[in-house]
Amino acid sequence: MSARNNQANKAAARERLRAERERQAKKDRTRRQLIVALSIVGVLAVAGGVGYGVMQANKPSAWEAAKNEKQITAPANTEGTTVVVGKKDAKKTLELYEDSRCPVCATFEQANGETIKKDVDAGKYKVKYIGATFIDTTIPGEGSRNALSALGAALDVSPEAFLEYKGALYSQKNHPAEQDDKFAKDDYLIKVADEVDALKGNKKFQQNVQDGTFDAWALKMSDTFDKSGVKGTPTLKMDGKKVTGSDGENPPMTPAEFKTAIDKALKA
Repeated sequence: MSARNNQANKAAARERLRAERERQAKKDRTRRQLIVALSIVGVLAVAGGVGYGVMQANKPSAWEAAKNEKQITAPANTEGTTVVVGKKDAKKTLELYEDSRCPVCATFEQANGETIKKDVDAGKYKVKYIGATFIDTTIPGEGSRNALSALGAALDVSPEAFLEYKGALYSQKNHPAEQDDKFAKDDYLIKVADEVDALKGNKKFQQNVQDGTFDAWALKMSDTFDKSGVKGTPTLKMDGKKVTGSDGENPPMTPAEFKTAIDKALKA
């Protein structure tokens, strides 16, 4: 190999090494730029996520928003939060205080609900219903409020639909255990409503349940219960006087006790 060829080979090798170093340096610069860019995006994403999280945390819940509503939408067939079902010429009024999640209320309704409906249809007395939601506080949930709002949607259809739907919610088949917040689910409330002819497939009723149309109204009625002085559910009053069973303290739970107590109250 001549000296000239040897020098040419060395020069070519140095050129290849220089080119390779430039390519590697360019590659390193690109990688660093990419890392910096991704880091900026990551920081922005985290900041955005934190901001969104804070915004969501500070956003009022549907029930908090309903509580602050200034314009309250009330169902048809009611005045304010007063729900009275029955013939206008009925001289007596049975006040009925209940919480939809209350298991004792369910037992009472299963035993006496049909009798109450028959008495109302016969004009023996009207029923004034006052719904409570305190179980949502004692056993955290939303079922009492949601069911009361759905009852408002049933009342918007008719007083008869209201009574039938209330009976369906309290039935042994449909009423959940106190700890099971099934009534918080709109789909479940609509499913139960399909047992009531006037509500089955009723799109307006279903929409009112899903939209929470009567949520604020339900909370307002709950306030009425809280201010009533009644300490538990179920509680019955006839024209303002407490209706009790044989012990003189608790509500009449059996059909026999209920008939005796109501007959006595009607004569008073």
